[in-house]
Amino acid sequence: MKKVILACFTLLLVNAIFGQNGNSESFGIKGGLNYSTVTKGDFNEGADPRTSYYIGFFGEVPIVRNVLSLQPEIIYSRQGFENNYTTILGSTYTQEYRIDYINLPILAKIHIGSVFSIEAGPQFGFKINEKIKTNDNATVNNDVNSFDTALAGGVSFNIDNFLISARYTYSLKEVIKDTDSKNSVFQLGVGFRF
Repeated sequence: MKKVILACFTLLLVNAIFGQNGNSESFGIKGGLNYSTVTKGDFNEGADPRTSYYIGFFGEVPIVRNVLSLQPEIIYSRQGFENNYTTILGSTYTQEYRIDYINLPILAKIHIGSVFSIEAGPQFGFKINEKIKTNDNATVNNDVNSFDTALAGGVSFNIDNFLISARYTYSLKEVIKDTDSKNSVFQLGVGFRF
């Protein structure tokens, strides 16, 4: 299933990149800030957010000109969360869960006028790195599921070839095995269309 999804996504992105034939398909780069955490799950006090970044490429393929388009993306996204602990002696320490993904959103984009658009659709994430950092130590871990399915929704402001976007993504399956916690990510970024 993962290979089929990846193959379909690759075909859509290749069409967006190389299928330029005057029908206003476009290709661009984007990046910005991630504000990520996980839902409560088995973390009794909840997890604190981790702030990091994302960067990647997007294509836009019009379906109904100036009204509806399909926007496939390939994004490197640094996500995760922090958890604070108190020892028996009363001292505190923080564990930072660093979870990096290659995310493949495939979004339907509805254009409202020439500047504003709303986008929503599924996102498929492939974990590429997982570490837990405590003070000066970092350990590689394998508690996070390697595949993440999520729903994404957001808005974009498009000014010529420049765009500003805000998006929220929420996982449909647990992130850390046997915890029932799910990714919750807010993104704010900019992009440029070629």
